[in-house]
Amino acid sequence: MSVKSPLSRLYARYVAGKVRACAAEGVARQQRVLDGLVAHAAGTAFGQVHHLGSVRTHADFVQAVPVRDYEQLSPWIERAKSGERDVLWPGLPLYFCKTSGTTSGTKYIPLTRSSLPNHIGSARNALLMYIAETGQADFVDGKMIFLQGSPKLDRLPSGIPYGRLSGIVANHVPAYLQKNRMPTLATNCIEDWETKVSAIADETLKEDVRLISGIPSWVQMYFEVLLQKTGKSTIREIFPNFSLFVYGGVNYEPYRNRMVQLIGSDIPCIELFPASEGFIAFQDSQQEEGLLLNTDSGIFFEFIPADRFFEPAPPRLALQDVKTGVNYVLLLSNNAGLWGYNLGDTVRFVSLDPPRIKVTGRIKHFTSAFGEHVIAEEVERAMTDVCRQTGIRVSEFHVAPQLHPAEGLPYHEWLIEFDGLPDDPDGFALLLDNKMTEQNVYYRDLIAGRVLRTLRVTPVPQASFTRYMKRAGKLGGQNKVPRLANDRNIADGLLDER
Repeated sequence: MSVKSPLSRLYARYVAGKVRACAAEGVARQQRVLDGLVAHAAGTAFGQVHHLGSVRTHADFVQAVPVRDYEQLSPWIERAKSGERDVLWPGLPLYFCKTSGTTSGTKYIPLTRSSLPNHIGSARNALLMYIAETGQADFVDGKMIFLQGSPKLDRLPSGIPYGRLSGIVANHVPAYLQKNRMPTLATNCIEDWETKVSAIADETLKEDVRLISGIPSWVQMYFEVLLQKTGKSTIREIFPNFSLFVYGGVNYEPYRNRMVQLIGSDIPCIELFPASEGFIAFQDSQQEEGLLLNTDSGIFFEFIPADRFFEPAPPRLALQDVKTGVNYVLLLSNNAGLWGYNLGDTVRFVSLDPPRIKVTGRIKHFTSAFGEHVIAEEVERAMTDVCRQTGIRVSEFHVAPQLHPAEGLPYHEWLIEFDGLPDDPDGFALLLDNKMTEQNVYYRDLIAGRVLRTLRVTPVPQASFTRYMKRAGKLGGQNKVPRLANDRNIADGLLDER
């Protein structure tokens, strides 16, 4: 064994102690973050217009800074993109992160010298917390694969570099990690995702891979390519020392059965909640539920109860005011120059001391054609429970309303890419429907009142979701298919792939 593992354990215990101390003072740390943000930005163009220099309390901040999404903040961002200094944050952004949002088209999110440590340090802390808790650090002695977008950066006319978040962060990975990091720069720069995954498989299949990181759907594709190229039955036969899977962006549970089959066993996982706008939270314990909120990393959080979000003046709560078990729309203000920014994600606190959250979906991703307001957390839990109960494996799925069926009442259509069709499709659909009526009283009442009929499952062929994403120009990287929608756009696109 190399010296890395024992040294990593010592360092991990040191960092874990600091992280836990910050978490224990979450409310106080958040107030200090807010104080620091408004003090630093008071002299900016945004700060002067919004009188940030007069903000002393959260109530002052709510009065001074309205809630904005990307489109509403974009005039300020465009000024910074053009090279104007001191717009949203002192000086110029160090980078712009280009991302194709699910609701806003292409977005350019500023990253500053102040905000970069949030992105880099949070991922590091997640790994160190895992080592500190479990004592398992052998993965640092082997290869680590990161499935992500191209690290290639371009420049705006103003001269400011821009690119994908993973590409920006790759330029700041510590040198001691670079030699274990895969794939190579040349392979990572391949733009076509299918070509890239094939090249990564060729490059890595004979390596001592111990950690793999990426969105589950694209890691699943990588595994399938590896097995196809090698003729092996499981990933364990290719990577016997593979011991840790790191993921973010989606709920892993609906993928677990299929991933266990591909790997050959279950495997320890670390869940992250990264976004271009900021690294929100990370899994700090294998024993506790939820993700630890990053309360002392340059981000001030606010929370709007999801069921009141569309009111003219919904309440904006600071950390000290939230409760467990409530769905909140997440807002952030940070040292990259985002202010009262609606990230679009919904979260639920599972613990207040320390503050831990679960991601429950997107405020714009729901099915509520009849007032049922079904959210991602509900459909994912239903699918996970039924797959666990039946042993059925599902690669991907999407839920949409069918408002005008050829006959009968409208219904929710579940388009599912199975890894082997169930022997009793109607029974599988009924189990799903029962799980949904257990969770959502509005859905149950609509079924009982014969406004809706029970849900319908429509199997789609293997690779339908991949073909749809490719046609939409969103194959790979950080892209993912929304679990559900209030229209038929994605559903009809998937059916076109049949």
